[in-house]
Amino acid sequence: MAPFSRFLLAVALLPVVEVAAGAAPRDRDTRYSGIFSFGDSLTDTGNSLRLAATGSGPSSRPPYGETFFRHPTGRASDGRLVIDFIGDHSITPPNRQFSILPVYINDMLRAVEALGLPNPRPYLAGKSAGDFRRGVNFAVGGSTALGPDFFDSRGLKPFVPVSFTNQTSWFKDVLQLLGSVHEQRRMMARSLFLVGEIGVNDYLVALGNNTVGVGEVRTLVPHIVAAVRSVLTEVIAAGARTVLVPGMVPLGCEPQLLALYRIGDYDPETGCITELNDLAELHNRALNRMLRQLRRAHPGVAILYADLYTAVADFIVSPRKYGFRDKPLAACCGGGKGAYNFNMTAFCGAAGTAACADPSEFVSWDGVHFTEATNRHIACGTLKINSPTLLNPWTAEAMQRVGCA
Repeated sequence: MAPFSRFLLAVALLPVVEVAAGAAPRDRDTRYSGIFSFGDSLTDTGNSLRLAATGSGPSSRPPYGETFFRHPTGRASDGRLVIDFIGDHSITPPNRQFSILPVYINDMLRAVEALGLPNPRPYLAGKSAGDFRRGVNFAVGGSTALGPDFFDSRGLKPFVPVSFTNQTSWFKDVLQLLGSVHEQRRMMARSLFLVGEIGVNDYLVALGNNTVGVGEVRTLVPHIVAAVRSVLTEVIAAGARTVLVPGMVPLGCEPQLLALYRIGDYDPETGCITELNDLAELHNRALNRMLRQLRRAHPGVAILYADLYTAVADFIVSPRKYGFRDKPLAACCGGGKGAYNFNMTAFCGAAGTAACADPSEFVSWDGVHFTEATNRHIACGTLKINSPTLLNPWTAEAMQRVGCA
């Protein structure tokens, strides 16, 4: 068995073990009232459009959003993100377009009904308590886990002036708007918290410094995991009872990094950069150790782990199993051509670039972010693995409705 396959086999059981050890199943009659989300562009549903540093970025221009929304929404994808599939059953495509959507959209419409959560408002799009009573999305594209002081001390500059420190501060501001402490804790207990994915941009900032090697970048892992722990501790203290924490993606399989960096060896089975995937694995091991510690400290809180690494890695190893093309390392949209179709000076949405004819055949949308089809598969895997807590009871009917059977 090739190295990558052996890793997938070994890690596939981890999410089940972690959940069984730490999750307190929700009551059968309990329903979530909202979702609170922290993270970066994999979760940002519109904050980047309202931030001066990112407001005119790629996700503000076509062809972003073309598959589902038919216009850019600030989501870094051709359509919906994982958070959309897990949470919001109210998102529907324009009626006039619905009849011509691909067949797989029908499966996705079932998937977004999984938890029946309202779509959380981007924090920067809200003002009053009424805007936030159904949840809040604090995620910002380009955000880091670590604050600017950390990077300044190392002579590095983050992509955007937003980190988990800012997002935590925003969370505290929202709490103050939601009424008494009793009212705050009641809402937190009835909400689902999504903390991450985060850390990709921290690693990219460090890798962008030509004097820093992957070995030195690995020293960021404990700092990033500590930043995640800080947010988790904050939301649990505020009354959160169900928290979902996505892990790191296989960095060495991202078209952007494959095109920009020539680092060490490549996995013979996948063509991914081994050293960068080793970094992602190190991150996930440290993250899981931290989550085990938090579970022991907070036995009444369901702290769940979403294994993005295994999900995405399986798409790369077995693309046709999920309906993808045989070249899973190539981006759908861009002007780079070549094996990865990525060029930073011809990024998706720029003049002279174009999107592929069918994004559902691609794992990567723009070389950095995933297609809607990929996000749907990730959401399905997350819901299935964590179903005893997130969906209780998890029946055959529910599986069919979600489109993950």
